[in-house]
Amino acid sequence: MQCIKLLLIVTGTFKANNPYNTFLLLVYGLLLKLPVFLHPTIPVPQQTDGFLFKALLAQIAPVGNSFPVIYSFISFILLYTQAVTFNKFANDQRLMQKPNYLTGMSYLLVTSLFKEWNIVSAPLIVNTLLIWVWASMSGLYNNKNARSALFNIGIIIGIATFFYFPSIAFSILIIVGLTVTRPFKLAEWLIAFLGIITPYYFLLAYIFLANKWKGYKLPGFSVSLPVFYKSYWASAAIVIVLFASVIGFFYIQQNFRRQLVQTRKSWNLVFLYLLVAVFIPFINAAHSFEYWILCAVPLSAFLGSAFLYPEKKWFPLLLHWLMVGFVIAFSYFVQ
Repeated sequence: MQCIKLLLIVTGTFKANNPYNTFLLLVYGLLLKLPVFLHPTIPVPQQTDGFLFKALLAQIAPVGNSFPVIYSFISFILLYTQAVTFNKFANDQRLMQKPNYLTGMSYLLVTSLFKEWNIVSAPLIVNTLLIWVWASMSGLYNNKNARSALFNIGIIIGIATFFYFPSIAFSILIIVGLTVTRPFKLAEWLIAFLGIITPYYFLLAYIFLANKWKGYKLPGFSVSLPVFYKSYWASAAIVIVLFASVIGFFYIQQNFRRQLVQTRKSWNLVFLYLLVAVFIPFINAAHSFEYWILCAVPLSAFLGSAFLYPEKKWFPLLLHWLMVGFVIAFSYFVQ
């Protein structure tokens, strides 16, 4: 009985919106991702990775080759800050009935299920930018300075392609997001497009002035079937995540009509975010499971709902510790 109460405390503490939960989330993440520090991985740039990511790896390489654990620290800092940031934005947009830390907890938990999602990669860095894009798009509904916000959103999408070119697909998030959040205004659409191409204008200007045309290759993508895990353990983990996401989706739909118009629009953008993230691995020339990490942000919102809404306390408790069990199995016994 005391053990059950302890487990309930551990899983239930993130249902509250207490300031100290930010620190507890840090401890929670460190415990989940301890194997990342014990067995650091040196990242290898892929074909579709942008020049900014390759340049970043080149700058870190002298230190990283001698102390590979630096990559573990970088990936953990990125994952933790993304969890806290997306959790804050989700609370600001009132995605759930009450503010909580379940979205951040879910993000750290789901990214711990797969080793590739804890390695420094271009999509991992892009996640930081896309979280900000989603929050900015959600805030367009009542933004009086929408044109400035749209231009900034476009610039961020453009810069994201310098790290990982297939992220250009998230331009769809701007197009559909504008349709969902605001009445049609051609000037706003053009400003968003102008923001996307602005980074390329400065890039091409630099290439021209530095006379580097010969050594520069335009980024590209190719349509192909993505790579899935062949391990039974990993496949089971994917099934659990999908099951929890469906449960979360069910509870979101149950509460959808009771939410504010602004909140419903934000949820629509989360759904769109997930659809685009699922689509991107199909236009990726390199085959690696790490590119699916783009799905982790919207999935964490679904998982957070699955942990919050069920009336029976045993269900989120069982679901959480089942996923933690898979993290332990992957980290210490399987991989």
